[in-house]
Amino acid sequence: MRRRSFLRQATACLGTVCLTLVGCKQTAQVLHPCQKDMVGSNCAGAEVYKPLIHEAVGKLLARHSHGVEPVGNPPSCVKRICFVGVENASAEELCDFKEQITEIIDTLLVESRIFQTVSRRFVEVGLRQLRLRPDELFLPANQRAFKAVLEQQGQPFDYLLFAKLTSGTTRNNSDMQRDYLLTLELVDLQTGQPDKESATLRKSYHKSHLHKALAY
Repeated sequence: MRRRSFLRQATACLGTVCLTLVGCKQTAQVLHPCQKDMVGSNCAGAEVYKPLIHEAVGKLLARHSHGVEPVGNPPSCVKRICFVGVENASAEELCDFKEQITEIIDTLLVESRIFQTVSRRFVEVGLRQLRLRPDELFLPANQRAFKAVLEQQGQPFDYLLFAKLTSGTTRNNSDMQRDYLLTLELVDLQTGQPDKESATLRKSYHKSHLHKALAY
């Protein structure tokens, strides 16, 4: 009897509360070239990184375009550079975008015919062999050792190219603006003289407060 009474009471209590279960279903679609990139709600994505890359690389190429050779002519004094990758000093993790940013910059440089680049695979092997981080190549002794290793592999170069991503955050209560800056630094190994180009992009983030209602 006690068990039956308990079950009746429990059923009555459950009947006073309306519970709705919502299932989540993920869908996807392939974006055509004419469609805009998705805008990330919590952090930067393609909508931020792609414009930064194209603007910064475009500025660098425009400054050095006077040395480009006509198509079909053998390059005479084209700058041979070694791109060592992207340093992330922003407030966000790059995750899989780090490698993609590196590949896009490297591809744009190769396609420009303004620079000759060292293969990324040789660069990675050289850094591993010397156990160096890219930022440690600013030390002259490390530069010489790294240059010697790549020359032994048949990959000489005269310039080092560094890319650095930074960010600045402005907050207004629950809203936020983040300013992204991508800087490319080209260093002449003979003179040590740096040449910088950069691109900036601002993005705002807004939080909406959702209230969950329960019906009794």
